[in-house]
Amino acid sequence: MNGKATHTKTRLDRGRGALGPALELVHTGRAPTRAVLTAELGVTRATAGAVAAELEALGLIQVDSRPGAAAGSQGRPSHRLAVNDSGPVALAAQVHADGFRAALVGLGGRTVATAPGCVTVSADPAQVLGEVVDAGAELLRGSGLRCVGAGLAVPSAVAEPDGTALNPLHLAWPAGAPVREIFAERVRAAGIEGPAFTGNDVNLAALAEHRHGAGRGAQHLLCVATGHRGVGGALVLDGRLHTGSSGLALEVGHLTVSPEGRPCYCGGRGCLDVETDPLAFLTAAGRDPGPEVSLLEQSRELLRTEYEDVAVRGAAQELIDRLGLGLAGLVNILNPDRIILGGLHKALLEADPDRLRAVVADRSLWGRSGGVPILACSLDHNSLVGAAELAWQPVLDDPLAALG
Repeated sequence: MNGKATHTKTRLDRGRGALGPALELVHTGRAPTRAVLTAELGVTRATAGAVAAELEALGLIQVDSRPGAAAGSQGRPSHRLAVNDSGPVALAAQVHADGFRAALVGLGGRTVATAPGCVTVSADPAQVLGEVVDAGAELLRGSGLRCVGAGLAVPSAVAEPDGTALNPLHLAWPAGAPVREIFAERVRAAGIEGPAFTGNDVNLAALAEHRHGAGRGAQHLLCVATGHRGVGGALVLDGRLHTGSSGLALEVGHLTVSPEGRPCYCGGRGCLDVETDPLAFLTAAGRDPGPEVSLLEQSRELLRTEYEDVAVRGAAQELIDRLGLGLAGLVNILNPDRIILGGLHKALLEADPDRLRAVVADRSLWGRSGGVPILACSLDHNSLVGAAELAWQPVLDDPLAALG
């Protein structure tokens, strides 16, 4: 081996421990150039170059062959870095009260392909998960891309370490269904490569938004969202989900916001889960939920097209006030530096942002001292993207071990 090759190998050996951090920087858009990568990793330019070259050889990123200067930059031109659009993908799956969907998601949170969503969910979790995995396997066969693993998002707290769905309240599944085990079995049976993971849908939405969307850059990110039924919450601390001692943290749907309110599935009354979800909104607005489309889509459409109707506006304000009360309590307990809202809560924020922010500021200790930014989630299908993040995590941790 000649001297130049020896030096290159030595640089790469020194940089192997930086492969994962480097990939995560490119994956989350925080290292658009090799110069930024060098600074973020705290290594020499030569080592950063060797690391980038190794990630490119693994098919994960692309490095521009010719350096270019960023617009308005007066610094030295640097090679641009980007995820490889033709690189591996993760299989992502989501099940919710109104159906399920499968997708292929590449690095950078980029959705490569999606299968048409199913609108009925069997009471047998094995049947549902088999169907959604089959849909994902068909996508993989059509794409011809390598798969790094699979992730599943479910509308339930997922207990660790067993991966059981403790409270799939809005599905007809039995409590304690071993969803991770079933999902992993179906993934293996379909011949899909890589490990399989399962998580709560709002947790995964928060993870995706933190890495690729409205939560990017937050250190203490609180996400509260209502999907097709019910309300969920999640907290991302310093880039990692806070799931508690056994995966059950942030069950915010069972905060009481109306003591004499609707009975909740948990046995209480007036919980966020039943006071601020799509069914609560349609009921407050005097609308009979129809079977044609999901409750979430019916609620969004009502806000879009009939917000000037007195009953619709009154229902929206009622839900905003209750949501604001719940968020204020969470601000007092968690002291987040940013709040993001998804599902119907996102639509309510967009309908009357001043009202919601005023309620939170008025009812929370820290809100009065300057306010907590409250933003709308920005990613389409963020729970799917988050499910893919579970499958990508082993690659982000150690690309060579995962792919080599």
